[in-house]
Amino acid sequence: QVQLVESGGGLVQAGGSLRLSCAASGRTFSSYMAWFRQAPGKGREFVAAIRWSGGTTYYADSVKGRFTISRDNAKNTLQMNRLKPEDTAVYYCAATSRPEWTYSSVTIRDMGRYDYWGQGTQVTVSS
Repeated sequence: QVQLVESGGGLVQAGGSLRLSCAASGRTFSSYMAWFRQAPGKGREFVAAIRWSGGTTYYADSVKGRFTISRDNAKNTLQMNRLKPEDTAVYYCAATSRPEWTYSSVTIRDMGRYDYWGQGTQVTVSS
């Protein structure tokens, strides 16, 4: 089992920055870690993912160039810059230990492909 704990959410003005962290404990082997988000009244959507070995990254078009995902030991970080009001959501950390070769650049964005989830952290961007 893997336990994930997010931190770093909060309230920020448009154009500002926030850094989210996700600490993993328990069985810490993960092939991929990712961030998803869910805005009020909307479904959960993919934000970014990172392959643990090699560090290959993937981003949603809506955040590319503004958000950066990175990893270090058993933690991953999502640096969010130039935030917009539409980035307001609960952000969830996710992880999977399924073999890397079973993922593609398409399936990495599928929330059903992740086995472990954090409780979520609120990010609110005011205009």
